[in-house]
Amino acid sequence: MTEGNLENGRFAVSTWSLHRLLGAVYPYNPDPDKSATCKEPYGPGRSALTDIPGQLADRGIGRLEICSFHLPSLEPSYLAEMRAALQDAGILLQTLLVEDGDPSHRETAERDIQWIAGWIEIAQALGAKNMRVIAGKQPPTAENLKRAAGHLGWLAKQAHNSSVRIVTENWFDLLASAKETNWLLDTLQGKVGLNGDLGNWAAPAKYAGLSDILRRAELCHAKADFNGSGLDSADYRKCLEACRTAGYSGPYTLIYDSSFFADEWDGILHEKAFVEDFHQEKQRAVG
Repeated sequence: MTEGNLENGRFAVSTWSLHRLLGAVYPYNPDPDKSATCKEPYGPGRSALTDIPGQLADRGIGRLEICSFHLPSLEPSYLAEMRAALQDAGILLQTLLVEDGDPSHRETAERDIQWIAGWIEIAQALGAKNMRVIAGKQPPTAENLKRAAGHLGWLAKQAHNSSVRIVTENWFDLLASAKETNWLLDTLQGKVGLNGDLGNWAAPAKYAGLSDILRRAELCHAKADFNGSGLDSADYRKCLEACRTAGYSGPYTLIYDSSFFADEWDGILHEKAFVEDFHQEKQRAVG
């Protein structure tokens, strides 16, 4: 599998894949009535977030994505500590994933987009290249799509003079298919990029939809489904084929969200090997 000119290689890992290893979550939310107090839905964990860059380097993976709820503090001193850990391990922070907010909501969109904009400074302090935001959780009506587009366009302006690129994802109800995703991206005229996700839409319709939108993607969450027998290789292969058909050449962020492997790193590396084997097979076929 060739990596082209991608800095730090073609593979990333999201902290979403390391829930059990990290343990604690901090559910930051735009609703002032909701608490961001530490919760442990996956137990206490065995690793600090600042340890993850070194663990990535040990496994030959050069990129990381951080979920906002995995940041134990938003204080400048902690953000500097996390950035130093990334730099010391030689890891590129590909994306800060802002995990809440709804720019499509009739009543709370204005509040939410202001809250989301506050994460730009945090992303910049961490050294993130991108910040992934939710386009919307409301049904894909013309009104809701237009509202989301307006707010995301405003958000992109707030990030314009920073080093952070705003991207969104084919996720939640607003972007239920390629039709809505393409409309939003067309309307934003390149001001907001696309982080494609292989696991957010349902089969079998998702394969054609992914082939359509991934031609526009700058990033890709390469999530595999697992069942009682292990990785669903037929589904994952079709998703990767959609990437190939679309001409996608960006990084793959390995998303492992299963209990099939007790050690989450084993699941992540299993996905990585599958993606590498797929591309090697395709290269041999044309070689």
